[in-house]
Amino acid sequence: MTLNPAIARVTERIVERSRGSRGRYLDLMEREGERFADRNGFMSCSNLAHGFAAAEGDKASIATARGANLAIVTAYNDMLSAHQPYGRYPEAMKLFAREAGATAQVAGGVPAMCDGVTQGLDGMELSLFSRDTIALSTAIAMSHAMFDGMALLGICDKIVPGLLIGALRFGHLPAVFVPSGPMPSGIANKEKQKVRQLYAEGKVGRAELLESESKSYHSPGTCTFYGTANSNQMMMELMGLHIPGAAFVPPNTPLRQALTRAAVHRLAAIGRNSNDFRPLSRAVDEKAIVNACVGLLATGGSTNHAIHLPAMARAAGIVLDWQDLDEMSAAVPMIARVYPNGSGDVNHFHAAGGMGYVIRELLDAGLAHRDVLTVAAEGMDAYACEPWLDGDELKWRPSPAESGDDSMLGPVSAPFMPDGGMRLVAGNLGRATFKTSAVDEERWTIEAPARVFETQEAVNEAFKAGELDRDVIVVVRFQGPRANGMPELHKLTPPLGVLQDRGHKVALVTDGRMSGASGKVPAAIHVTPEALGAGNGERGPLSLLRDGDVIRLCAKDGALDTTADLAAREPAPAPGDDMGMGRELFAMFRHHACGAEQGGSAMLAEAGL
Repeated sequence: MTLNPAIARVTERIVERSRGSRGRYLDLMEREGERFADRNGFMSCSNLAHGFAAAEGDKASIATARGANLAIVTAYNDMLSAHQPYGRYPEAMKLFAREAGATAQVAGGVPAMCDGVTQGLDGMELSLFSRDTIALSTAIAMSHAMFDGMALLGICDKIVPGLLIGALRFGHLPAVFVPSGPMPSGIANKEKQKVRQLYAEGKVGRAELLESESKSYHSPGTCTFYGTANSNQMMMELMGLHIPGAAFVPPNTPLRQALTRAAVHRLAAIGRNSNDFRPLSRAVDEKAIVNACVGLLATGGSTNHAIHLPAMARAAGIVLDWQDLDEMSAAVPMIARVYPNGSGDVNHFHAAGGMGYVIRELLDAGLAHRDVLTVAAEGMDAYACEPWLDGDELKWRPSPAESGDDSMLGPVSAPFMPDGGMRLVAGNLGRATFKTSAVDEERWTIEAPARVFETQEAVNEAFKAGELDRDVIVVVRFQGPRANGMPELHKLTPPLGVLQDRGHKVALVTDGRMSGASGKVPAAIHVTPEALGAGNGERGPLSLLRDGDVIRLCAKDGALDTTADLAAREPAPAPGDDMGMGRELFAMFRHHACGAEQGGSAMLAEAGL
């Protein structure tokens, strides 16, 4: 199938825009590969002895480089439900490595925070920069130069992007992501949403709300709504960095263990000394990044990736911007409806055909690149299949030709939406992301007076006082990377949803984040330049807004404007509360952060990437 003209055009534009930076990156990876090809050639005996002192039965193999030595970089902790299963992975993976004539060591751990736990709390202001911290931790783990490949154990929001950013700086080595799978489905998502809104209105108490939430988030495994964590897993499939079909197989099952075993065996087989060398630097190219974007749009994935994708791309020398995403969104139909875009969760999606179905549809329609260097020997076509166990043997078969549930998964020829539901809106208030896929089309255009806030707590207080019971565009500013680390603002969803259900025209405009769980209220998020500005002393337009200024937000014509005359105004002062919960330790990250469209990263900006 010929590649879709819009996808081809955007890909070529990214290639041209990135030619210099991508070339420098590949040159660096080539030099690194040559420098560190032979451990016995550049490491002293003391270096090596330190490196395998605790390797027990693997010492001789590592010392003589008898086989590949694989790094396990793990985001294990047992507070995160998605990462709790990883506790037992390293010992099993070491056994799997020995089966393949290789060895494996835990090279290091990376932090893994849960936005669901920190939502609405001070800790959320560390969330985005945890991605930089994870990337730095990955680099520290790999800096020992003991390894021939990377097994990356991570799933959730900032963890996969951080692991990939860090791993790409060691892209002279092959890498594979090893997921652990989603928890079983809990209560119906509509019931969960209903209880949240009832609590916001004061109609049920904390005990009822906690009971509802506990029925939704209830066991080991990834949360089952289609937010950033599950969008990560989708993207790793479409970039070819998983063993095919690994994304949504439940934890602690024979099939999940077989996929982990296959990941280790495959990683051992694609190293520099093999006949099938597949370094990460060559696997993550412009086409792989475009495939990730296409998958995000086709499945209605998390808006957080409007920030993460540019950051991941930059780590590989690739320059991606929101115009690219907007143009791809116009060309890519939405063929999946997973909560919050639909009623079913990722388990229902997987049962209906899942990633194999989606990837086959996209490849056959010419919407995704086939010629990507994947972990799988068969290339992207392998990801259009589903794994299964024939006794104890792991095999793959073609994914179903027909959707198992046409209310949540359908063909390109009959999509749920003609586009990918992620729009760029821009105007005299800046540039922002508008996720249309979860919002009824009748609400894509909102024009109303603004009510301006500096915190989401202040929004909730105004809601409870009845001050927002009208047509209103709620502006929450000083929430960008430089101001306070760009937290997610999920506390806003229930009250704004209540106002909308009362018949009011309601929207949100913010330089903060809302992610894939943002729900049904129209929102312009990630506004850039942020209210605090870019560090040159000039504040962003949001800092000039006042209560009552009329704002027009329109996803149809891409508008984010105010009729107010901002030129003569003085900017509002920033709140400046950045002490406590360790936030003060991240001041350097905030000070050096680039804008949201460039990835909201201090680390990449300072590294000149």
